[in-house]
Amino acid sequence: MVPSEMEQAMETLMFTFHKYAGDKSYMTKDDLHRMMEAEFHDFLKNQNDPLAVDKIMKDLDQCRDGRVNFHSFFSLIAGLTIACNDYYCKNMKGRKQ
Repeated sequence: MVPSEMEQAMETLMFTFHKYAGDKSYMTKDDLHRMMEAEFHDFLKNQNDPLAVDKIMKDLDQCRDGRVNFHSFFSLIAGLTIACNDYYCKNMKGRKQ
């Protein structure tokens, strides 16, 4: 059976996390930085803040152990998706394409 679009999206999130975490069950700050540069290049470029990844890491590293687990990673993705949806609803939805 072919997975649904939502199942494919879930799989992409899981595989992306593990791609950057490697054999670990978490991402380090360097892993997070590589992931953000590769997967969210335009987002980082538009931040105009060289410490953007440091600030994101601080927010995600709830245990203050220098690690971002999958739950925290997913919170980041959820937050970015909510912001994109808000922008879409405010500026794009309903426009003829």
